[in-house]
Amino acid sequence: MNDFPNSHFKNVPLEKAYRLLTHGATVLVSAQHEQQRDVMAAAWACALEFKPAKVTVVLDKSTMTRQIIEQSGYFVLQVPTYKQIDLVYQLGTTSLHDMPNKLEKSGVKLFYLEDSEQPLVAGCSAWLVCKLIPEPHNQQAHDLFIGEVISAWADDRIFRDGHWHFQDADPEWRSLHHVAGGNFYLIGEEVSVQDRLKSP
Repeated sequence: MNDFPNSHFKNVPLEKAYRLLTHGATVLVSAQHEQQRDVMAAAWACALEFKPAKVTVVLDKSTMTRQIIEQSGYFVLQVPTYKQIDLVYQLGTTSLHDMPNKLEKSGVKLFYLEDSEQPLVAGCSAWLVCKLIPEPHNQQAHDLFIGEVISAWADDRIFRDGHWHFQDADPEWRSLHHVAGGNFYLIGEEVSVQDRLKSP
């Protein structure tokens, strides 16, 4: 049974939304246009601007997700966790072009919010719903898509008060950082410049 959104699903102020991406995690990109929807994994996504909150993501021309985004004008970035590593790998290595039942076969669970027609992936640690800012040259020449974040949420077991709390959470909540093939790093321990300066 889909338990999203749940009591841990909390709104993130747009001025803090950039913090959901600044640690460089692999993301899941979802989109829907009419009855067609897709989810893919992407390693190249980052914050672009504070106010209004903007993000970028690189989407290859061969992906169905990209085509859907170009049609709908919206997309969602979400930060998956270590417990979803198999799902991330499947969504990153299969295409809706070749596998029409890709979403069902991967076992992805989607949910919708009342004010959005875009699908969100359940079980992630953060979600950013974005409105596409059309930049035809960047999209064609560099596969670079820019979006304005219109709403953002995070699971408060891992992100609260504008900060990630990986150090206090179960390791299954750690974010994935793609290296190559099916290899990822998990986010590591928190370190502080101030603590380093205080060291003898």
